Amino acid sequence: EVQLVESGGGLVQPGGSLRLSCAVSTFTFSNYAMSWVRQAPGKGLEWLSFINTGSASETYADSVKGRFTISRDNAKTTVYLQMNSLKSDDTAVYYCNAQRFDSNYWGQGTQVAVSS
Repeated sequence: EVQLVESGGGLVQPGGSLRLSCAVSTFTFSNYAMSWVRQAPGKGLEWLSFINTGSASETYADSVKGRFTISRDNAKTTVYLQMNSLKSDDTAVYYCNAQRFDSNYWGQGTQVAVSS
């Protein structure tokens, strides 16, 4: 079974930056499309960003466009989310998702808190 482990969350001041990582335990990582999703306190899941298998296509939610950047390193079987200009509204648990055909896998999440 494919396992995903997020890391890199923490407490940061408004305007600061964090880089989240999601390590994926599969030899076929390059065949999986990857996404980042978050859940703020008391709210539902919000899709943030997507990157396809060949890194040729990236898409972003309007709420993070221009501030967040998704990337992947197929050799390290890891996907990243660089988050800049963080705001208090970015406080949430961040999850990564791996998808291939009808297979869908989730990590356990990493907490990000933006506060002064």
